[in-house]
Amino acid sequence: MANARKLENAADDEMDMAWLVDYSIKFQGCHHITQWNDEADGQDDVRIATKRLVRFRLCPVGTCDDSSSGGCDSGYGDYIIDMQMYLEAYLQDLEELHEWTCQNYEQNICDCEDGDDKDDAFDGEQCLNNCYANYGLDYCIEEENDDDREEFDMMQAAECAQFEGGNNNNNNGVEYFLGAYCSDQGGEIRMGMFTDDACSLFADDYAGTITYKNFMGESLPYSEQSIVGMECVPCEQLGDVNQDNSNTNTEVEVKEACEQLYDTAGKCENIGGYNQNACNFMKGIKVIRSDGVVQVSSGGSKTAGTFIGLFAVTTVALGGYVYYLKTKLGNGAINL
Repeated sequence: MANARKLENAADDEMDMAWLVDYSIKFQGCHHITQWNDEADGQDDVRIATKRLVRFRLCPVGTCDDSSSGGCDSGYGDYIIDMQMYLEAYLQDLEELHEWTCQNYEQNICDCEDGDDKDDAFDGEQCLNNCYANYGLDYCIEEENDDDREEFDMMQAAECAQFEGGNNNNNNGVEYFLGAYCSDQGGEIRMGMFTDDACSLFADDYAGTITYKNFMGESLPYSEQSIVGMECVPCEQLGDVNQDNSNTNTEVEVKEACEQLYDTAGKCENIGGYNQNACNFMKGIKVIRSDGVVQVSSGGSKTAGTFIGLFAVTTVALGGYVYYLKTKLGNGAINL
């Protein structure tokens, strides 16, 4: 990685991120911490809010493995970032990938044309939908939605947005919010319903899913499956579906999502001390995968742990000695 990085201009000290095209983003896991809520200004506002973080890795494209929990075991960098920022970049990239895929299949693979006969059931649109279905591209098929029913907005919900589905007549004036949280011991990011604008207090004992279903009559999207997948997300920008990308002279661009994530994230890069500002923090959040499950444990320093242990032992010993003296005094059996 060190050899792939260059300074575009040493005078202005700006990083050239062109090297990112050789890497893919691999989701490692997520973690919750609690902190003081600086935005709390009302009596009912939550003072201790939940902060959600995502840990991800940049793996070389050639060695990044979707099926591997770590993605790669050499030549990588580890990073940590706010969950909302990660989800915004991830969902935006996923939307662009879906659009590109649908266009590519429409123009280069499905080979469908609009039928001249309007009564022909197998017209161009039907042909295209059948093609999408055959290739498992259900997200490409446009469905007719009820005009009175708003489509679930994942981008908005990822920001801990206010729930608009209820009304004051059936929720007793309680405000609800939808947001993402860590689930499955940090291995997944799911959607939940909360009663505060910091998305720290679940609306019920089932991550708010029962409350949501009572309002909407259906399950909360991504309440039983992860929003993010374990796939390697390439940082190379997708080319034009109508362009011959086999030309080696074609300029390769970096995805904006990768640039934003890398620029914002705390870094622990094993590249000769290039940037290890977040290494100590990430060492305290050990992500250990077993059978696809992430277990997140807070690891402190060994020195601190030793002192805590010694303090506990000496406290117990001192307490025992005090009890011994008290017993002797009560029995008048102390010899001076």
